[in-house]
Amino acid sequence: MTYIDAVAKAGSIRKAAETLAITSTALNRRILAMEDELGVPIFERLARGVRLTTAGEILIHHARAQLSDMERVKSQIADLAGERRGHVSIACSQALLPYFLPEQISVYRGEHPAVTFGVLLRDRAAAEQALVDMSADLALVFEPVRLMEFQILLTIRQPVHVVMAPDHPLAGRDTVRLRDCLRYPVALPTERYGVRHLLEAAVRRTSLTLDPAVVSDSFEFLRYHAVAENILAFQIPIGLPRPDDADDIASAEIDSRDVPPGLLYFGQLHGRTLPVASARFAHQMLETFEARFDCD
Repeated sequence: MTYIDAVAKAGSIRKAAETLAITSTALNRRILAMEDELGVPIFERLARGVRLTTAGEILIHHARAQLSDMERVKSQIADLAGERRGHVSIACSQALLPYFLPEQISVYRGEHPAVTFGVLLRDRAAAEQALVDMSADLALVFEPVRLMEFQILLTIRQPVHVVMAPDHPLAGRDTVRLRDCLRYPVALPTERYGVRHLLEAAVRRTSLTLDPAVVSDSFEFLRYHAVAENILAFQIPIGLPRPDDADDIASAEIDSRDVPPGLLYFGQLHGRTLPVASARFAHQMLETFEARFDCD
């Protein structure tokens, strides 16, 4: 099951074999043996790699469920011995990567250093898919497209902030109007991101227009470019440094009359029992969110 999962993720028997530290010939023999036992091909062989067949999709879902259950059992047994072990996998929007998740993972591993983490950049629909294919235990996603398989643990309100250099004319304010922001050059994320969606929805209700000078799918780039060129970028609070650490940038909340707050969703796959390490980390996150933000 582990071998098949590795090949499915890599999309190549050769690449998966390198990860698993076995020969590609030996790995291919294992797959052929499983296909012979099932009586159907698991993978379609392509000119450049492999992809799952319909039967393979059914098998991989079962395999990942079994592997997840085994991780949960192992972490429960480790807890009996008084030593927390396990692996926590998180799919999240970009805003969680610079500050919030590094802090939370560091706190958790400070108490449980045997627990390992995987952090996957997955925005909107891709985060939910990571839960479905069990490549992630938990997901944090801003303004998701849909939530069919998503069990919501918490929703966190996130007002949109404008980000700028400390010497920008709008710096030093607690809140700003959107019309004031759009008097200056702006840098925006691409259309598939929730922040862009909220801004576009806001301008459609007015006579304002969004005419970005710079567009990128990297919020880190947008933040640093805003400072470099002294123009405006946009972000949600969880993606900003805490006030005491924000020496190189300034930010202000956009008036909610212009741009209503968006929602950050924290959740897991419907009906899944999480491994102990993931469940305990989720509990830590819930407590932190509720202490710092406006949550439901």
